Amino acid sequence: MSGNSQTAYRHILKATSIFGGVQVFNILVSIIRSKIIAVLIGPAGMGIAGLLNATLNLIGGFSNLGLETSAVKDISIAKTQGPEKVARIIKVFSTLLFWAGILGAGITILLSPWLSQLSFGNYEYIFSFILVAIALFFRQLSVRNTTILQGLQNHKYFAKSSLYGNAIGLLLIVPLYYFWKTEAIAPVIIATYLIMYLVTAFFVKKLQIKKVSLASGEIVQEGKSMLQLGFMLSLNSIYILIAGYILQIFISNTGSVSEVGLFNAGFVIINTYVGLIFNAMGTDYYPKLAAISSDLQKINVFVNQQIYVAVLLITPVIIAFIIVMPYMIIALYSAKFLPIIAMVKWGIVGMLFKAVSWSLGYIMIVKDDSRMFIKTALFFNSLSILLNLLGYYYYGLEGLGISSLLYYIIHLVVIIAITRKRYNVYFENAFNKVFLLSSIMCILVFLLSDLDNLLLRYGLQVFLFLLASLYSVYQLDKKMDIRGVVNRFLKQKKDGHL
Repeated sequence: MSGNSQTAYRHILKATSIFGGVQVFNILVSIIRSKIIAVLIGPAGMGIAGLLNATLNLIGGFSNLGLETSAVKDISIAKTQGPEKVARIIKVFSTLLFWAGILGAGITILLSPWLSQLSFGNYEYIFSFILVAIALFFRQLSVRNTTILQGLQNHKYFAKSSLYGNAIGLLLIVPLYYFWKTEAIAPVIIATYLIMYLVTAFFVKKLQIKKVSLASGEIVQEGKSMLQLGFMLSLNSIYILIAGYILQIFISNTGSVSEVGLFNAGFVIINTYVGLIFNAMGTDYYPKLAAISSDLQKINVFVNQQIYVAVLLITPVIIAFIIVMPYMIIALYSAKFLPIIAMVKWGIVGMLFKAVSWSLGYIMIVKDDSRMFIKTALFFNSLSILLNLLGYYYYGLEGLGISSLLYYIIHLVVIIAITRKRYNVYFENAFNKVFLLSSIMCILVFLLSDLDNLLLRYGLQVFLFLLASLYSVYQLDKKMDIRGVVNRFLKQKKDGHL
């Protein structure tokens, strides 16, 4: 293993550890918040909050044109060209996103009667959607700030802004829900994004970014490439949000608002708690991949390093979540949410396949392969809608978990075929072996969860968890010499150098 390769693996693990720690804290905050919501407003209240947030995300995704993702790429590249270029890019991006926030808020207010009727079958929530419009504006402003921190790869401020924003937000929403129950849902959404905006603005100001003045014509001219890539990304975001929105409306009409709440609770466990590794990795992975986007050989090496670490980190997490799932649901929410157990278990296994396709999917973005990106986005989101609607119609909430697993398997197969053909990206043999063994262990733990003998079930599952954990540490040690790093640290500490 070369020194450069070891350094690369160590950097990936270090960045993941930093942002993973932030994600763990955010998850703890989210757990407390979810527990409060579950106890104080119940599944029906969570269903209302879910539909309001789904609307906010849908209109926000439509109006911001994917600028936050495209700007990360432009800012990370500008960072290598000097502070003047960084200042110009940030000015262009900030102006565009500000007007995107105005547009999104205006659309929400204009459509509030229709949105209330569509989402809830009545006009009782018009004012709630108007309040959501205010939240949407602050959301765009906070996105502007976090994008700047991510693009400049300021890990310290990015992490702090997330930690402080979530902590302060939690302290505020508890009394709101306690005193006003479901009446507090829309105000809480506003407060959450307002706080996040203020906190992120504080850290961006500390960067002392050079101020520049640009005419509207210059902003439009320099923002063209950002808008083009952003538009491509926004279409995918809109497809995803539409798919989620259609599904929640279908569940609400076919089942009940309470089942929408159950679905959202399960979705949070799968994509937020288990998916924290993706959030942690993506913060560092995307800007660095964008910086080497012109060199396919470097992309191939970096992507292989990323998926190797991703799979080894997420395998023990998947197994642990499957083992403790019933107890976790009660701890996170309440016994009323136990019907989501089967859904979540199926969906969590799908995260292993997502770990690979997620890493590969960024290649199309950094290569600006817009035509292929749009084609795949349309196909995958249409597939997602179809599988989810069929899954829920025939098997209820469990069917949504099954459809999620099927989706990620198909997604991985197609993405592998595309990246091989268009970018000549191939997996290393070492990774193929790791992925196969990880898949086997996750599937075995999943199957064991149906055993009636609790002692045998948990005994075998815990054994597989320990085996997976030791295997991950062993494989990572081969790539980055973890023991050598620890031994050097201990020696320095012993010698009094630390």
